[in-house]
Amino acid sequence: MLDAVFVFLKGIAIGAANVIPGVSGGTIALITGVFERLINAIKSFDISAIRLLFQFQLKKFSQKVDLYFLILIFFGAALSILTLARVLDFWFTTYPYYIWALFFGLILASVFFVIKRIDDWTGPVFISLIGGLSVSILISIMSPLSENSSFFYLFLCGIIAICSMILPGLSGSFILVLMGNYQLIAIDAINSLNMAVIIPVALGAIFGLIVFSHLLSFIFKKYKNMTIASLSGFILGSLLILWPWKNELYKLNIAGQFVLKKGGEKILEGYSWYLPSINTETFVALCLMLVGAFLIYMIERVSTQAI
Repeated sequence: MLDAVFVFLKGIAIGAANVIPGVSGGTIALITGVFERLINAIKSFDISAIRLLFQFQLKKFSQKVDLYFLILIFFGAALSILTLARVLDFWFTTYPYYIWALFFGLILASVFFVIKRIDDWTGPVFISLIGGLSVSILISIMSPLSENSSFFYLFLCGIIAICSMILPGLSGSFILVLMGNYQLIAIDAINSLNMAVIIPVALGAIFGLIVFSHLLSFIFKKYKNMTIASLSGFILGSLLILWPWKNELYKLNIAGQFVLKKGGEKILEGYSWYLPSINTETFVALCLMLVGAFLIYMIERVSTQAI
């Protein structure tokens, strides 16, 4: 029973990470020790599993796909996403500076716990780390697209976002920001339960999850150290998005006026970063970074004991 509680709590942590732009649920899954099990369970949904299900061999089906584990993880994640979307909407509006600082500490500390899983540093492993870092930085400085609510674009958002959500260091929420649909999907649609948006995104997510899990499982088993190094690079690069001391850059038209979405909101194009001044606000932010790092330490410690 205690193991089930721990798995459920890990699902909550994974779901919470996936709502936050710049934070990856895959990172939390890797730190808490469920990443490989999660990928293997998802990829178990193949033709033989479907056959067992239609033959009502439910016990064999459950064992094959690790169903009990998946239910706990996904129920915890879904509960977290549905509740946290409302909370984050308030926090990012009221205390954006401090929230980014907390998340920065979370991810900075997580890099250490991910990198320490590499047991053999070779040339290809080091190159993989640099490659992952480079790709992540490139994604971080890309300009977001405009919002698009068409069925096929939402389906594509679901595919790409879910793949990045389970890939440590690559934030599914930030990918949605780049695709122009973060506000539409992660905030508006979830808070209003807009099925016209949620259904195509969910279908894309299911499709992408099953296909991508097979590929990721194969790579993780065959090139474990290189994979972890690449993921560590992704995580390091994502810190650019989480750096609290940045100004938001919005899209302008030829006349120098803000280009607005349908709802009247400005379109985010990227960020400009700067170093903080020495004041009380900076001190509080640094304290919150330490809190975030401590939370990751506690998650890793509890998870190690629970495995």
